[in-house]
Amino acid sequence: MTTLVCTSASKAAAPAAQTLPHPSFSSYVRARQPVLLRTARSLTGNPSDAEDLLQTALTKTYVAWERIEDHRAVDGYVRRALVNTRTSQWRKRKVDEFTCDELPEPETQPGGDDPAERQALRDAMWRAIMRLPARQRAMVVLRYYEDLSEAQTAEVLGVSVGTVKSAVSRALSKLRDDSELVLVRR
Repeated sequence: MTTLVCTSASKAAAPAAQTLPHPSFSSYVRARQPVLLRTARSLTGNPSDAEDLLQTALTKTYVAWERIEDHRAVDGYVRRALVNTRTSQWRKRKVDEFTCDELPEPETQPGGDDPAERQALRDAMWRAIMRLPARQRAMVVLRYYEDLSEAQTAEVLGVSVGTVKSAVSRALSKLRDDSELVLVRR
């Protein structure tokens, strides 16, 4: 007995058996990751956020891999997942700003944040230090700019610790009363 074979049916089955552009999800990711990452970067503007976004979109694609009928259109599916995920992230974004009657920022202190004011204070301080007698100036610089102890300062200058204490005390008193420093501190 002979079996009838439909040649057109066997020919129609042949294209379905042809190789897909990406036979597995992992081969698709290896081949398309750089392009998809570039798309994610353009959506987020931040490389780290782009990697997270792409990972999320690829996870969604992996879950749906078996349901995607035309694997030649996977790029479109992933791009849509990227955009939808990014939109969801944007919508869920937490707003940390609230309107209120008072401004929460602290008032600026004189010489605090303004670099010009800090520099003016530094310059005035050095001018005041330069007006001190040489011995007091040396002790103030060693104690407060070189951060030496009283004993180390006394050793460097060849004087007693008591001399350092009294000279530094007099120098600090002169600096507190310096008219130029008083004007700059206001």
